[in-house]
Amino acid sequence: MSVRVRRLSVEHHRESFGIGEPGPRLSWQIETDEQGWKQAAYEIEVADPSGSSTSTGMVESSDSLLIAWPAAELTSRDRRSVRVRVWGALDGDPSAWSDNVLIEAGLMAEADWSAQLVGPDRDLGERPDRPPVLVRRAFEIDGAVDRARLYVSAHGMYAAEMNGRRVGDDVFTPGWTSYHHRLRYRTHDVTHLLRPGANVIGATLADGWYRGRLGFEGGRTEVYGDRTALIAQLEVRYPDGRTQVVSTDDAWRSQAGPVLAASLYDGERYDARRELPGWSAPGFEAAGWLPVDLLDHDPAVLVAPTGPPVRRIETLRPVSVTPAPSGGQLVDFGQNISGRLRIRVCGEAGRTIRLRHAEVLEDGELSLRPLRGADAMDEYTLRGGVADGVVEGVASGGEGQVEVWEPRFTVHGFRYAHLENWPPDQVDGLTRGGVEAVVVHSDLRRTGWFGCSDPLLERLHENVVWSQKGNFVDVPTDCPQ
Repeated sequence: MSVRVRRLSVEHHRESFGIGEPGPRLSWQIETDEQGWKQAAYEIEVADPSGSSTSTGMVESSDSLLIAWPAAELTSRDRRSVRVRVWGALDGDPSAWSDNVLIEAGLMAEADWSAQLVGPDRDLGERPDRPPVLVRRAFEIDGAVDRARLYVSAHGMYAAEMNGRRVGDDVFTPGWTSYHHRLRYRTHDVTHLLRPGANVIGATLADGWYRGRLGFEGGRTEVYGDRTALIAQLEVRYPDGRTQVVSTDDAWRSQAGPVLAASLYDGERYDARRELPGWSAPGFEAAGWLPVDLLDHDPAVLVAPTGPPVRRIETLRPVSVTPAPSGGQLVDFGQNISGRLRIRVCGEAGRTIRLRHAEVLEDGELSLRPLRGADAMDEYTLRGGVADGVVEGVASGGEGQVEVWEPRFTVHGFRYAHLENWPPDQVDGLTRGGVEAVVVHSDLRRTGWFGCSDPLLERLHENVVWSQKGNFVDVPTDCPQ
């Protein structure tokens, strides 16, 4: 007989890293080829990094969902390894142990936070739906690092970087919440991003749901506050036990970046000519950057997330690209999604490509009426440059450097896109990677599938699945457009 414990999980977390529950409950599933097998008992073992362990011993129970935590409560930064084995009603011996699941707690107490809330200098423009701002801080690392954790959140949206590399793979963090009551932070393992000597941590801050336009009939801005801000705490542990903390404080600096505007409704405008190469890496000259402001905040509202983050889940290529009656290219992705476009293009500096989005067509053009007051339009202005190779989807006749761009701080509901001012010699490459639709939603784990003999009924079910994907962008909504 084969009995295996599968999918041991902690609370409802997809990943049990940076959790906020002191006594997380455990669940597991059983895989067996024995007909009618039923669990009669289980044993849970919890071990700490020193090798010490706690075991429940054999517990007579058929329960396997949300079992109470069997060890001492977790405190901030605690790490534990958990495994489970089970017995059947007729089994003399237990199953093999499950794979170990690693658990690490985040910061669980208000006193754990030394970081302050910092906002960009007001001279950089503080009107809603205006340019996202860059913030950065340089620091030194004294030799090899045992482990490093970044605890980070924001008023608005943030995209964090360290030494020129993106931190994490989530988007739209910290998401949509009642920011004054519950501000979710994320925990990132950044050990691999640090280097001995000079280091830099930075972030781009955008309005998001915190300060951007929300609601019907023109909407409202500054629903939760009038300033974007970042709170970040980097904790570095060295092999000899020493610790170093780099937090948001008055040593940080701020500057405008290449994003000219970012709005959940209206889209994102990006001018690649304004990029600051290396701004989040050592060696960048930031003497002209402006100081940040220290803002009031209550660390008691900071909480670890209880659900998965929003991520880029998949990409779709066009099923057709046709000339639009009004000019430009009409792109059909064959599926209504929540997300945005990723483009690969080359051309002269200053060429601005406009990307509009809609769910349906009307008279052969995008139907914009359902968008009400939302522009749902992204703009990308090319930086230009010397050719440095060929990227799939870009015609070999295209002059200049291949530029790859995807907006970061907006999301659209669409099946169709209209591309305006796309280089004529690269239109043929649109179906080969020149443009893709990036599906963006909460990283939910699918637990069920449906199939039958009727293709239309199967399609109906897939429509339901796609509706859930499109409307779970951090919180459930009813219309991603």
